[in-house]
Amino acid sequence: MTTATRSIEPLLYTPEEAAEALRLGRSTVYELMADGALEYVKQGRSRRIKVATLKAYVAGMPTETTAH
Repeated sequence: MTTATRSIEPLLYTPEEAAEALRLGRSTVYELMADGALEYVKQGRSRRIKVATLKAYVAGMPTETTAH
């Protein structure tokens, strides 16, 4: 008998999880939140970042081109 494990995709990330997903430092994510570059929701003392916010942030990042 096999048991299927169902993984649930998170809708909200902790700043630490967001840092890992973005491949940035935790302090950088907190700075982005403080500067308003990354919007977050606050529930009690906890701050969470929406997945859609992370995707929008990455989509809006400027790309660097190298000139030859």
